[in-house]
Amino acid sequence: MTKLWGGRFVEHAEEWVDEFGASIGFDKELVEEDIEGSLAHVSMLKKTNILAGEEAQKIIEGLTKLKEKAKNGQLQFSVALEDIHLNIEKMLIDEIGPVGGKLHTGRSRNDQVATDMHLYLRKQVKEILDAIATLQDVLLRKAEEEQETLIPGYTHLQRAQPISFGHHLMAYFWMLERDYARFQESLKRINLSPLGAGALAGTTFPIDRHYSAELLGFGGIYENSLDAVSDRDFILEFLSDSSILMTHLSRFCEELILWSSQEFQFIEMDDRFATGSSIMPQKKNPDMAELIRGKTGRVYGNLFGLLTVLKGTPLAYNKDMQEDKEGMFDTVKTVKGSLKIFAGMIETMAVKREQMQKAVSQDFSNATELADYLATKGMPFREAHEVVGKLVLYCIQHHKFLLDLSIEEFKEASTLFEDDIYTMLEPRKVVERRNSAGGTGFKQVSAAIEKAKKIMEGKEPAV
Repeated sequence: MTKLWGGRFVEHAEEWVDEFGASIGFDKELVEEDIEGSLAHVSMLKKTNILAGEEAQKIIEGLTKLKEKAKNGQLQFSVALEDIHLNIEKMLIDEIGPVGGKLHTGRSRNDQVATDMHLYLRKQVKEILDAIATLQDVLLRKAEEEQETLIPGYTHLQRAQPISFGHHLMAYFWMLERDYARFQESLKRINLSPLGAGALAGTTFPIDRHYSAELLGFGGIYENSLDAVSDRDFILEFLSDSSILMTHLSRFCEELILWSSQEFQFIEMDDRFATGSSIMPQKKNPDMAELIRGKTGRVYGNLFGLLTVLKGTPLAYNKDMQEDKEGMFDTVKTVKGSLKIFAGMIETMAVKREQMQKAVSQDFSNATELADYLATKGMPFREAHEVVGKLVLYCIQHHKFLLDLSIEEFKEASTLFEDDIYTMLEPRKVVERRNSAGGTGFKQVSAAIEKAKKIMEGKEPAV
C-alpha cells in the first residue's frame, strides 16, 4: 500500500519494519479524540474560508459517520497506515472521495497527535477525579462508623499509642484530598490546545487556532509552535500524580494485608476481594490489595520510562515520542481499576472491634500517658520519660502491663503518682484526651469528619 506521505520515497519498507514502526496497535485508543479534533479543525477551515463551505460540510458529514462507526466498533485499522491519523484519513477518503484529503490542510500529525492526547487525558483525569471522590466518600462513611473504635497506632511497625480507627482511616481521606487537588490542578496544563502548530513552525494558511481551541473546549492555546508539538509535560505530570496516588493506595494496601493476617486479625476482607489457595483449603488471601500494591510499581515504571524517553530529545517532534502513549494508557487503566477495587474493599471489609480493643489493652501504648502525667505534676519531661521507661522494663520483667501495677508499685517509681493514674491509663481515656487540633481525640475526629463532609458536598462531578 502506498503511504500517504510516500511521494518522496522510491523503496518501501518490508512488512516487519512497518509493524515495528506502527503505533496503530495502541493509538487506536485515541480514535474518538482524533475524529473530534478533526471535526474542530475542519470547522475552523470552513470559518476562515480556507475550505469551501460545501467541501467542509462533506468532510464533516464523513467524519460524523466515522465517529458513529467508531462508537459501534465497526472500524477496521491497518498496520500499513501506521497510526490512528492516517487510518482515519484513509477511511474518510474512502467514505467521501478525494476531498477527504483536504482535511489535513494547515496541520501536521505532530500537532494532531498532541491534540488527541490532550483531549484523551482531559476526559480520563476527570473520570479519575470522580473515582477518587467515590473512594473518599466510602472512607468518610467508614470513618464515621469507626470513630470510637480503638486501634493501636504504630511507628516502626511497633505499637506506639492507641488511636481512633476512624482517625486512622481519615489519614487516607486527606492523602486522597491532596491527590484530588493535584489532578484537578493538572487540568490547567492538560486543557491547552496545540492544534494548528503544524509540524513545528505553524502554517502559512490563515487559520484561527483560538476558534478550534474554543470548539474543543480548551482553555487556551500553546503560545509557541515548537513547544506545542514537543511538550509532554502534561503526560509526565499525569504520571507523576498517578504515582503519588498509587503510593498512597499501596501504603494502605500494606496495612490492610497486615490487618487481615492471623497475627493482627483486625479486619477481614470480603470474599469478593479475596482468593483461596489451590492446595491449602483454610487460606483467605487479600489478593486484590496485594495486586494494587504490585501495580504501583508498573505506574512508577511508566513515569520513569517517559522521563527517560524525553531526556535526550531535541526540539521539536521525534519518533521517540511514539513511546509516550502505551504507558499513559496503561496508567489510566491501572489507576481507575485500583480506585474502583479499593472503594469496594473498604466498603465491604469487616472490622473486628473486639480484637482491636484487646490489642490496645494488652500492650504499653499508654506509656506516654504516664510521662505526660508526671510532666503535668511538675517533673521535667526527660526525667519523666526515664521514670516511665524503667516502669515498662519492670512490667516486662514481671509479666505485667501498666494497668496491672498496684499504686504502691507506681509510688515506688515516683511519689507523684496518685490513684487517678488508673483512669488516665484506660485506653479510651488515653485517646479521648488527645484533643489537640488534628489529633485522635473523639471530638477532633468528629470535627474532621464534619469538615470532610463539607468538602465532599462542594465537589461537583468532574465528568
